[in-house]
This record gives sequence, C-alpha cells and structure tokens, in this order.
Amino acid sequence: MMAPRPHPPIEEKSSKEKITRAAGAVSLATLISRILGFVRDMIIANLFGAKVAADAFFIAFRIPNLLRRLTAEGAMTAAFVPIFVDSLEKDGKQKAFALTCNIVTILAVALTLLSALGVIFAPQVVRVVAPGFVSEPYTFALTTMLTRYLFPYIIFISVSAVLMAALNSMGKFFIPALAPALLNVAIITSALALHDEFEEPTVALAIGVLIGGVLQLITQIIPLMRLGWRYVPSFSLKDADTKKVGLLMIPAAFGMAVAEINVFVDTMLASVLPEGSISYLYYGNRVTQFPLGVFGVAIGIAALPSMAGEVSRGAKDKLVELVSHSFRLILFISLPATVGLIVLAGPITNVLFERGEFDSMARHGVITAIVYYAIGLVAFSGVKVIASAFYSLKDTGTPVRVAAWCMALNILLNILLMIPLKHGGLALATSISSMVNLTLLLWLLGRKLGGINGEEIINASIPMIAGATFMAVFVWRYASVFFDYGGSIFNRSIHLGVAIFIGAFIYAMVLLTFGSKEALVVKEKIFGRFTKKK
Repeated sequence: MMAPRPHPPIEEKSSKEKITRAAGAVSLATLISRILGFVRDMIIANLFGAKVAADAFFIAFRIPNLLRRLTAEGAMTAAFVPIFVDSLEKDGKQKAFALTCNIVTILAVALTLLSALGVIFAPQVVRVVAPGFVSEPYTFALTTMLTRYLFPYIIFISVSAVLMAALNSMGKFFIPALAPALLNVAIITSALALHDEFEEPTVALAIGVLIGGVLQLITQIIPLMRLGWRYVPSFSLKDADTKKVGLLMIPAAFGMAVAEINVFVDTMLASVLPEGSISYLYYGNRVTQFPLGVFGVAIGIAALPSMAGEVSRGAKDKLVELVSHSFRLILFISLPATVGLIVLAGPITNVLFERGEFDSMARHGVITAIVYYAIGLVAFSGVKVIASAFYSLKDTGTPVRVAAWCMALNILLNILLMIPLKHGGLALATSISSMVNLTLLLWLLGRKLGGINGEEIINASIPMIAGATFMAVFVWRYASVFFDYGGSIFNRSIHLGVAIFIGAFIYAMVLLTFGSKEALVVKEKIFGRFTKKK
C-alpha cells in the first residue's frame, strides 16, 4: 500500500503541466484527425446519404472496431502501460522494448487467426450484430461482404495501438495521436477515386480502411525506432511481465466488451426502427465524439502514463493531485461543449451533412441523436480519466464491475425509452447509464485513495456551470436570428463559426471573472508566449 509523502510544490506543478502539455499535443493531433473525419463523413453522407449502403458500411466497420478495442486499443493499453512504465522505471529501456516485441508478436498471431475466422463466419457475425438486416437480403449480403473486407484491419490497428502505448509511456504523444488522420485521408481518397470503380461503391470505403490501417502502423513504427526500438520476434507466454499484462488485460477486455456491447445493443435495436435510424445514431455519435475525442480521450491518454509513473514511485498524494487536475480539465472542456452541442445541434448538422442524399428529414433525426448523446458528454469524458486512475493502480477489475451493472441499466433504459423516443431513446439511455457509471467510479476511487479533492472539483465547477449557462443564452439567440438553413454553405459556415466564437468568448470571460484556475492556465498558455517575447 502506498504511503502518502510530501512533495515540493514545484514537483506537483511539473506533474500537472506534464499532463496538460501532453493533453494539448494529443488534442491538437486529434483535432486534425477529427476535422478530416468530418470531411470523410460529409463525403460519405453526400455519396450514400442515410440509406441502406451507409447503414451496411457503418455496421461492418463497427465489427473490427469492437475487436480492436477488446484486443488492443482499450484493454491492451490499460493493461500494457502500467507494466511497461514499471519496466521502464525499474529495469530500463531495453527490457521494456523486449516486452513490447513479445506482446506485438502474440497479438499479431492471435489476431491473424481471429481475422481468418471472421472472414469465414461473417454471415453469422452480421446476424448477431444487426438482426434487423436478416429480413432484407440485399442489405444483409452487402454488410457481410464489407465485413469480410474489413476484418484484417484489426491486425494493423491493434499492433499500432500497442506501439502507440509504448510511445506515450516514453513521453511521445503528438505523432502517435496523428496516425488516425491517415485513416481518414485514406478513406476520403479511396471514396473519391474508387467510388465509381466497383459495382458496390461502398467497397471503395472498405479499401480505404485497409490502406489506412497500414499507414497508421507505419506511423507508430518509425518514431519508436528512433527511440532505439527494433522488432525482435519473440513469442513467450511464460515471460513474467507478459503474464502481468495478460492478467490485467482479461478484466479490462471484459470492461471494453461491456462498453461495446452497449453500442451493439443500440445498433441491434436501431436496426428494427425506421430506415435511417442507424445512420442517425452514427452521425449524432460522431458529432458528440468530436469534443470527447479531442479533449476527453486526449486527457485520459495523457494522464495514464503520468499516473502510472506516480504509482510506480509510491507517490499517492501526487496521484490524487493528478486525478483532481485531470477531472477539472474534463469539466472545463465538457460543460461548454455539452451546452454548445445542444444549442447548435441543428446548425452543426446542417453545415456538416445536409447535402446530396442527406435531406432535412435526416437532419432532424441526427439532431435528436446529438441532443441526447450530448447530455452524457461530461460522463463519457470523465469515465476515461477516472478509469485511467484505476488502471494506473493495476486495478482493471473495478471499472469492469461498474460497467457491467451500467450495461444492464442501459439495456433496461433502451427498452423503456426506444418506444416513445425511437432512436433518441437509445442515445438517452446511453447517456444516463454513463452518468451512473461515472458517479460510481468517482465514489469508489475516492474510497480507494482516501479522497480525490472533491471540494476543489466542486468549487472549480461552479464558474464553469455559470459560464456555460450564459454562453447558451447568447449562442441560442444569435443562431436563431442569423442562421439560415437554406442559405449558401459559405454563409451558414460563417454564422456557425461566429456562434461558436461568441460562445467560447463569453465562457472564457465568465471564468476569468470568477478567477478560474483552469481558465487562467489556458490564458497563460495562449498569451504567455507573446507577453514574454515583448
């Protein structure tokens, strides 16, 4: 058990700055990727709308994404980073690199076998994840074909995720986080260049995904080799550190499975709702995922190696400080993002998607999804950070148990809410269950650490809530007066941008007036360099 010990204030500041800077690097890289992701989705919406072909691709793409999170990006990262950091701190870089090689080999072999099985049994997989498609032969056949194309993607992206975790643990964040942008570039290029080359145009999207997976892997290999890593084939299930990773990964995989089961339950139920429901949820989730991915996930990624380092050194007090600091950063970003998404759901959907086959009816469907998903944005983001704290403590079991209970709650809420609210009920159920998840994790982590500076978090949230409220009023008023859904794309984009700027400005002014620490840090980061130059 870690005994708390005092540390000089300068060290605490350094630890917090480490997370803030790393989160900034990941956020910038993710922002680039997300912008390209929206360009990708705009192109898909223009070419396929919210119809059968789009539904088939989204379902097929979700299957390898689920397996990716189970085998690598989520579970493996949660298990791998604390052990890699321990090895790095205590045994040196070469021992940590040897662990990386062994994990990569084991993962690649296992996923190659899994991918082969996925290709063979694709029809059975589609029956499970989209039962509503079984009664529609064309949709079912198209989804099955795309699933077979996309299964090998999990090999490239999962190995890439392990190498990215190693880079993050060594303080390298920007380039690894930029890799997903290459996936979007590959899909965009393939969709535009190959759309008319196939009898089924969605095959072009699948080819883009495979090319993107290879590019992402290359992007992780190069910077890791610059740090001295070389791939040496190794396949040892008896290695002590590998066993530790495996033992931590098992409950983490169950936790990721629970999270993804929630998504698939939503998808299964949406497949029996009116046409377009799956696409409405997909586009709505994509919009909500923008602030979550750019900031929420970024803070979680940045925090885990630092938290694991403090645990490895036995610094419980510094771990508590990092948890509190990271969660306040989550609130600082997520509260205004929640309000902004709800108030501007219509203009955002109109500017991003409403063209070609995507009509006003599809817009209203996506608006509903955005609003209900946005309600849970703070919880979605907060869970990423609090779960990282548990992972740093080598406790992957607690988040799993909490997630399992919340999965049961989500399924119950889905059944209760989908009848009156259609696809909106599925999104709302996800948000409510995530709020319960976050609440339980905060309580359990507080018990485990003897507190997480809850009073400091509450005090910090008061000006944030006030700022978000003022922001909502002004942004709603501006958008209702000036945004014209039938105007040119240029004018609509300008007015949406102005509305976002107004919201950010008002939010910042309110927080600075209250003397918010988080706002002052951001102000210093943005304007401090210019002041120093003068």
